[in-house]
Amino acid sequence: MTIDLKPLENANRLLFRIPLEPLQGGRFQPTGFPSLGAAEFQTVNGKSLLVESAQSMANRLEMTVWDTAKNNVKEDLNGLSHVRVTRNGAFLTDTILDSHRLNSPYLLEGKKDRTFLNTLKDELGVLETGPIDRQKLAEVLLKYDVNSLIHGVFLAKKELAGGRLRIARALSAFIEADNVQVAASGGVKNDHVNPSGDAKAGFGNVPFARDEYTAESITLYVNLDLVQIRGYGLGDAVERLLILLSLYKLRALTGAGMRLRTACDLKVVDKDIQATMSERWALPGLEDLASEVTSAIAKCKDSDGKDRMKVTPVTFEDELKKGKAEGQAGLDDDANDHEDASE
Repeated sequence: MTIDLKPLENANRLLFRIPLEPLQGGRFQPTGFPSLGAAEFQTVNGKSLLVESAQSMANRLEMTVWDTAKNNVKEDLNGLSHVRVTRNGAFLTDTILDSHRLNSPYLLEGKKDRTFLNTLKDELGVLETGPIDRQKLAEVLLKYDVNSLIHGVFLAKKELAGGRLRIARALSAFIEADNVQVAASGGVKNDHVNPSGDAKAGFGNVPFARDEYTAESITLYVNLDLVQIRGYGLGDAVERLLILLSLYKLRALTGAGMRLRTACDLKVVDKDIQATMSERWALPGLEDLASEVTSAIAKCKDSDGKDRMKVTPVTFEDELKKGKAEGQAGLDDDANDHEDASE
């Protein structure tokens, strides 16, 4: 089956509004933020809640293409460009796993080996001043890390156009709950040896409070920016790949169930997922998408008679140190993703 993307040709965005519900019971645990806790907000319809942020959803969508057991992309997706980092001969990380993608300090901050940073400088061919050639930037991102064209990147190194190279997310998602109420509970950490021991040292019985939530509705919102993807100017083969790969990620995430936290295990209410557009468009099944992505990868790699995507090995031999490396502070959160501080 060939997936027909022609109905999307005149659309600026591909939007989804996907109803969710707890897998068991009616309670769920939202994401939490330092010094804030759960992100409640008021709307005209009552109290709502941010269940999962756009930053965290980006991380979860990225992981749908990764085989954790093999430390590599899934077999159907072989050929996608990404950068593998090793340390002392062993796998360390990958641009698919790293929250900053190509701006990872394990690629750009090595003191002994700056080969990859120099490669980016040579291929981007940019100075600290002057306009940015966005099509050239998109070509380089396609070659080394295609996921950066979907999930965004901010190359904050001064050596790279003065830290001005960035791509916003083309695929974004978040989960909200409406008409929520707190389901307060709690418990006790029991110490059967010394119930009255020093709690600060980890001994003794320690009571604790716990807030979960109930909601009238829980919704996953998804936005695929088709205008941004077309604006890369990389041709029909790449455009098709980026759209199909984004849809694959969405179907893989929703199809596998979403256990976001210990007490937040959600499922899709209706597996027949329809886009909310002027003309409704159904999200294809995972097997069809996987087959189409495999074909799109092959066509993209052979486009223009040159290999446009590659797997790049990089060695990071410096000792891991605490603290922020140059170019990592002050990153735009819209293009660089971080897991929320949740249980």
